[in-house]
Amino acid sequence: QVQLVESGGGLVQPGGSLRLSCAASGFTFRIHPMNWYRQAPGKERELVSSISSSGSSIKYADSVKGRFTISRDNAKNTVYLQMNSLKPEDTAVYYCNAPPGFYSGTYRPLGYWGQGTQVTVSS
Repeated sequence: QVQLVESGGGLVQPGGSLRLSCAASGFTFRIHPMNWYRQAPGKERELVSSISSSGSSIKYADSVKGRFTISRDNAKNTVYLQMNSLKPEDTAVYYCNAPPGFYSGTYRPLGYWGQGTQVTVSS
């Protein structure tokens, strides 16, 4: 059974930092790319950052470049999102995603999603 469990969200003041973690289980984590998405109230879910299976290829949304850092530890089956210089517009539920692909020989067109963790940036 695949599980993605996010943690690390919370309330932080503008300019502050948070580190999100996503612990994965139930699939061969080290061979799959991983994503972080977010969804703010009344807005569509947006891709924040992606990391390849080895960690050698990384992408960021323009809105978070220079402030957020994605990383992974394949030995711990965990992907991280370090968020610095947070702004009120970063307020959203952040989701960990294992993207569409083959998992244990079965194609999963939606991939897998965590339950989300709330990040609120407010003074």
